[in-house]
Amino acid sequence: MFLGLTAEILARIQFAFTVSFHFLFPAFSIGTAAYIAVLNALWLWKRDPAYLKLFEYWKTIFAITFGMGVVSGIVMSYQFGTNWAVFSDRAGAVIGPLMGYEVLTAFFLEAGFLGIALFGRKRVGDGLHMFAVAMVAIGTLISATWITSANSWMHTPAGFSVDANGSFVPEDWLAIIFNPSFPYRLTHTVLAAFLTTAFGVGAVGAWHLMKDRENRQARIMFSMAMWMAAIVTPIQIFVGDQHGLNTFEHQPAKIAAMEGHYETQNGAPLILFGIPDDEAEETHFAIEIPKLGSLLLTHSLDGEVHGLKEWAREDRPPAIIPFFTFRIMVGIGFLMLGIGLWSLWARWRGTLYTNQWLHRAALVMGPSGFVAVLAGWYTTEVGRQPYTVYNLMRTSESLSPVDAPAVGASLIAFIVVYFIVFGAGVFYLLRLMRRTPVMDEDHELDKGPHRAAGINPGPAQEEPIREGGTDAH
Repeated sequence: MFLGLTAEILARIQFAFTVSFHFLFPAFSIGTAAYIAVLNALWLWKRDPAYLKLFEYWKTIFAITFGMGVVSGIVMSYQFGTNWAVFSDRAGAVIGPLMGYEVLTAFFLEAGFLGIALFGRKRVGDGLHMFAVAMVAIGTLISATWITSANSWMHTPAGFSVDANGSFVPEDWLAIIFNPSFPYRLTHTVLAAFLTTAFGVGAVGAWHLMKDRENRQARIMFSMAMWMAAIVTPIQIFVGDQHGLNTFEHQPAKIAAMEGHYETQNGAPLILFGIPDDEAEETHFAIEIPKLGSLLLTHSLDGEVHGLKEWAREDRPPAIIPFFTFRIMVGIGFLMLGIGLWSLWARWRGTLYTNQWLHRAALVMGPSGFVAVLAGWYTTEVGRQPYTVYNLMRTSESLSPVDAPAVGASLIAFIVVYFIVFGAGVFYLLRLMRRTPVMDEDHELDKGPHRAAGINPGPAQEEPIREGGTDAH
């Protein structure tokens, strides 16, 4: 024991801590990579210097975020050998190749083109530079695909057999990769990353609009972010609902914990708020909407929804964490929808760049995507307990033979180092975001590669900024 905690609990806390830090960076870099690719394409298409300014502005932020994501991911992966060696031994034949494919396809693609994307504009020409930027963006999506496939297999395992030693042996790689929850989880994760970036970009744009509503770059940032919020958030809510139905089919105990249901019911209510109590096996102070839970999960007012009492106590997930984190995620999703609809109203009335209350709301919502992805992560991972491979391998069986004091000491070291290193990185990112995008001498139009090719700036680039125009993007 260490501070009254077992080695298993400490190892779980350590993994949760490191993965929480790590997940924040890919959640932002996936969307940012796509964003800078769009900005670069718009610059090549329109030759509008505002898009070049924004590309240079956000590429630095992306590079730092990407670097911190790589470092935090490498550190996290070592724990499979230190704290979870039994899991690695038994499930390594499945998980190992999936992680290897991520390195061979996505990471090599990103690493190979990252330098060109960041520093090669004047060295390789517009076409190859655009190709490199696009490859980095595609690489981040491929990376998300393999990692999500590995994680999804742990929730809905398929395409394997179990040998005499209890190890998982691959039998059908298509079934392993495209396991039952993978399409829903991947779509939900990628859309969450796009929304995380959109609200981050929107907050930066709102910040600069509050200081100068005529700031051209701030207008473009804010407008693009609000389009993303208005279009993608309803899609994400729909995808989340479909993901929930898939979970209801394959992991009903998780749904019972998320919904706070202990009794199996026909016509189950939707519990808006309450306090689940696993010991008493009831949700205290429940505020309910009758029959809506069954309607959402079974599409029938009298559909059957299983409660946690259907499973032995040792086979149930702890309800209180997924119950609250699920509501945090859903609540943020509807707040995002509200911001998106508000922005459409403001755009229609011509006040998108002057509505100070909308800008303040967007600024407050800046971190919302990060909170939502973490809440969703805790919901799905705690809801999978007490298993690492659902219904097949328990978390307690996955632990390395380590002592609690050793795990506790490394956990303290992780906490101290992470807050110093990544805290400094986040502080620097925020400082970069506070800077107003400006065109320095190295990126002036008359010194860019298109000047060497004999392309002159058109009247649109030389005229003063006016209302409307490409700000609508």
